Amino acid sequence: MNEQNLIEKYVDGKVVFDGKIIRLEHWNVELPNGHIALREVACHPGASAVVALDEENNVILVHQYRAPMHRVTLEIPAGKLDSAQEDPFFCAQRELSEETGLLADNWDKLTVLETTPGFCNERIHIYLATGLKQGETHPDEDEFVATTRMPLKEAAAKVMDGTLRDGKTALAIMMAYTRVYANINE
Repeated sequence: MNEQNLIEKYVDGKVVFDGKIIRLEHWNVELPNGHIALREVACHPGASAVVALDEENNVILVHQYRAPMHRVTLEIPAGKLDSAQEDPFFCAQRELSEETGLLADNWDKLTVLETTPGFCNERIHIYLATGLKQGETHPDEDEFVATTRMPLKEAAAKVMDGTLRDGKTALAIMMAYTRVYANINE
């Protein structure tokens, strides 16, 4: 297969909405057959997320109310980059400290998740943090969270039974589980 036959060419675009978290743009693209099509693109600066594992292989999770879902979710610590130029590793360290008060001695980058490439350019950089030390939490003033520790095996089971449905959390937990228990890609 020649992927060049699938590529769309950006023609022009305009900002439709410029918000606090996303910027919505309309792009006109030239399709491989020469026709012009509209693409609605949510532009996001990116984010970082952390699977924090303690010495007993418990994962630290955050309970947080998510207004779009109308419920409290259970997720790994995460947050958006302050700008598209911010170092994702710095963001991961900041978010872990803000939400949980934890610092980590060891960091490994697991992956970069492209959350919804059909309409959004958000990329979440996912890290594994170990060698944890407790400090003080300092969440953003509009952020209310509570942390919990859960055995990594239990968290993986909750991903598989559909209890933990947040995409970044599910992927990160399963990658950490594979790393810890299957010794794949160390």
